[in-house]
Amino acid sequence: MTASDYAAYIAGLPRVIASAAALCRDEQGRVLLVEPNYREGWALPGGTVESDDGETPRQGARRETLEEIGLDRRIGRLLAVDWVPRMGIRPPLVAYLYDGGVLTEEDLKAIRLQEEELLSWRLVPRDELAAHLPDVTARRVLAALDVLDNGTGPAELENGHRVG
Repeated sequence: MTASDYAAYIAGLPRVIASAAALCRDEQGRVLLVEPNYREGWALPGGTVESDDGETPRQGARRETLEEIGLDRRIGRLLAVDWVPRMGIRPPLVAYLYDGGVLTEEDLKAIRLQEEELLSWRLVPRDELAAHLPDVTARRVLAALDVLDNGTGPAELENGHRVG
C-alpha cells in the first residue's frame, strides 16, 4: 500500500466527534450547570475535544472547564463514556464525563463565565437535573452520579442508557 493509498483509506473512514465535560458539585451535592447562549437549555462545563491538535479527552475537560467557568480544576476519574448516535448532520459522538470534584464556597465565588458562549450558571439538585438538561445528557449525568454514589464505574452508556 502506497502512502497515497493509505491517505485515501484514512480519508474514507467514519468520522466520530469526541466531547469531554467535568461533573462539578457543591458541598450539598448539587450539580453545576451552565447556560449556553447558542442553544436552549443547560449543559455541563465541557465541549469538543481538540483531537486534531493532539488534545486528549481529559485535557479537553480541563481546558473547557477553565475556559467556560474560569476554574482550573484537577480533573478526577472517568465517570462515564457515552456513545451518542448520529443526529441529523452531526456525526456520532463519544462523550467523556469526568469527576470535576466538589466546589467550595471560595470556588463558587471565583467562577467567571466565558461571556462569548455562556449566559449564566446555577447549582441544580439531582431530582431537578432532567428538567434542565437534554434527555441524553441528563441520563449521562445521573449515571455518573450513581458511579460516584456507589464507588463503581465508569459507566458505559449508549445514548445515555447503561449497557453491558
